[in-house]
Amino acid sequence: MGLAGLCCPAVTAADSNKRSDPPVPLLPDFGGACLTGVIPGLFGCLYGNEAAPSFMPANLADATQIVLLVLDGLGAEQLAARPHLAPTLTEGVGTPITSVAPSTTACALTSLSTGVPPATHGIVGYRVALGDEIMNVLTWTISGADARMRVPSGTFQPCVPFSGSPGPVPVVTRNDFGPTGFSAAHLGAADLHRWHTPAGLVTGVRGLLSSGARFIYAYYEGIDKVAHARGLGEYYDDELVAVDRMVGDLLASLPAGAALVVTADHGQVEVGGRGEILGGDIMDAVTLLSGEGRFRWLHVRPGAQDTVVHAAQEHFGDVAWIRTREQIINDGWLGGVPSAAVASRMGDVALMPFVATAFLDPADTGELRLLARHGSLTPAEMLVPLLSWPLT
Repeated sequence: MGLAGLCCPAVTAADSNKRSDPPVPLLPDFGGACLTGVIPGLFGCLYGNEAAPSFMPANLADATQIVLLVLDGLGAEQLAARPHLAPTLTEGVGTPITSVAPSTTACALTSLSTGVPPATHGIVGYRVALGDEIMNVLTWTISGADARMRVPSGTFQPCVPFSGSPGPVPVVTRNDFGPTGFSAAHLGAADLHRWHTPAGLVTGVRGLLSSGARFIYAYYEGIDKVAHARGLGEYYDDELVAVDRMVGDLLASLPAGAALVVTADHGQVEVGGRGEILGGDIMDAVTLLSGEGRFRWLHVRPGAQDTVVHAAQEHFGDVAWIRTREQIINDGWLGGVPSAAVASRMGDVALMPFVATAFLDPADTGELRLLARHGSLTPAEMLVPLLSWPLT
């Protein structure tokens, strides 16, 4: 099944009016068609470690080499709405799968590479609490300072990436994403091949295929970057056109028996300048804010959780799902029961919009400028493509 017929309701600017009928959140399909099963499934096809899951494209069973291209920020709904801009991607065979919760890059890429949910690997947001401080996982900084010595990546995220590979996995990624804390946390001891321009991504993949690499992980962040900076309008559309050409170039580079698989970490919701400000009746009981605007963790003073939940429900129950940490864990949103260390990184209460808005954190000034966002559990954010093409 392709993506053109996808008909899940997207969250758009028209949904920004408050609603009295909260929709059902789209939870990650852990154990099914989810990012956590992609790399184990691909390794099953290549190395026979385990049977490929039923959601995996059938043609991969005959592949001798596989390139996995991760297009950061390309949601299945956004792709399905633009088939005329992405004819190559639209010709891919596959089905939408779910991201993880929170549906944000730090959590989702780590779940993709390790094959385990956030409750296990411990990255529960792009900004997480460490005691009374906040660490930015993507930059691996605390209060703007490099935290690699204070917070070793292998301790913070102990799950081995690419488990099941017979050797180091070659990763083709942007030059800036080389020896960073987050790269170490979600890629481990991968063999990094760093590109400076999108053409270099194709060149790097082609060279690795020629050298006989059986599995190659390639990452491109342009769609996500443009969506954050410019929204889902003409800049986004033009970026998708350029990415579609890059996918075509990769397909043209495949030797006989090699397969290209495309997926993403999350989709997007256009929020623009809309945002929710937490008032004093909530913030007076809150010590820290973590997470992101569409999955905002509130760290609450002892004994004040019920008060915060009641106030949040009264003010924001018509725009967001409001859950306690215990409810999120018990309902399996993060994929299991976290360790005490991981649970301490989570807030006591989470606010997750189901309309086009975000919960603002004045301490996170960079996030205030984002026009398109993600992190919550709407179909627009949670559904990502999983596509492949017939073997050459």
